[in-house]
Amino acid sequence: MSTGSELPTLLRRLHAELERATALDHESRELLTVLARDLQKFDSHRSSAREYAVRFEAEHPEVAATLRQIADLFGKAGI
Repeated sequence: MSTGSELPTLLRRLHAELERATALDHESRELLTVLARDLQKFDSHRSSAREYAVRFEAEHPEVAATLRQIADLFGKAGI
């Protein structure tokens, strides 16, 4: 999968995981919603996605894994 086609797939996955993650507290959900919006606009940086991934690793490993993939994708794209 090319970098250009990978990002939309990962963003769809992140949105789906957010919908399924019923245990997220309000603040966490808000942070992830903001991140997803930023990523869609390509205004976010790779380091932001990595920082969020670390924050969610313990309680929401699927979300964290997707965030790391997005961060890696930004790195490959030079963003």
